[in-house]
Amino acid sequence: MVEVKNLTKYYGSIKAVDDISFTVEPGEVLGFLGPNGAGKSTTMNMITGYLSSTSGTVTVDGHEILENPKEAKSKIGYLPEIPPLYIDMTVKKYLEFMFDLKKVKLPKKEHINEVMRLVHISEQSERIIKHLSKGYRQRVGLAQALLGNPPVIILDEPTVGLDPKQIIEIRNLIKSLGKKHTVIFSSHVLSEVSEICDRIIVVYQGKIVADAKTGELSSQISGGQKLAVQAEGNSADIIAAIKKIPAVIRVSKKNETHDGSVRYIIEYEKDSDIRKDVFNAMARIGCPILDMQSGNETLEDMFLKLTSGSASGKKGGK
Repeated sequence: MVEVKNLTKYYGSIKAVDDISFTVEPGEVLGFLGPNGAGKSTTMNMITGYLSSTSGTVTVDGHEILENPKEAKSKIGYLPEIPPLYIDMTVKKYLEFMFDLKKVKLPKKEHINEVMRLVHISEQSERIIKHLSKGYRQRVGLAQALLGNPPVIILDEPTVGLDPKQIIEIRNLIKSLGKKHTVIFSSHVLSEVSEICDRIIVVYQGKIVADAKTGELSSQISGGQKLAVQAEGNSADIIAAIKKIPAVIRVSKKNETHDGSVRYIIEYEKDSDIRKDVFNAMARIGCPILDMQSGNETLEDMFLKLTSGSASGKKGGK
């Protein structure tokens, strides 16, 4: 649905986006994650055609954004970080104006009512936009992005400045959009991308440093998966027994708890499941397991690793 190839953007001598390439499939919700200044908004603006690239291409549903801007942009609904609202209009009048501006060919009244219902602003339709809260203004901005039912929705930091209740509401709304649209959602808030997105691209200093399904990001960075095991018994015997399991890469002793048991982190090969093997190994040496759970790094840990230069920054995924 969206294909980005070797996208690069210079501002003078400063390279804001550095040879970015990725593909977004139909119906996918992609999280574009990075710290402030990483190049997220610049990339979003180039994908939508608001900003020209220094080099590289963006293709939307088969249409290159600079060669066929009219066709490509008709496939995109865009909500920038600051919604482009005419605050002296009522909600309904603004959406009618945007409907005409976009030359939407659907039945006007029915379509606008449907979009307002979808983003839960029907009761605000006659209110002047400048009198709305920031959360409702975001919803109005999202409503204009949905006019015409574009197959691709691009949202740039849509929850910035909202209160916790508004953030939850916008997140739920974005989740529902993923059922009918391809969504690209940029954010620097880690919990948002993990909760909303099917796949995450992490950008840092204008480059892609990771690209993976949300649940697979940890193993891509570490090169394997991790299992945390808390067990009683002689540590040397436990470590030796676990190391004999074929898929195990390494075992590290973390800390001893108040009851004398010890927590171990076992790193093992991707696409393996060693839980039964660990249980059997511990049973053979008579060391009871008190707890076993995924020991993969949190998204916060991974993000810090990727953006501190301590990860290799290998690209994966699509």
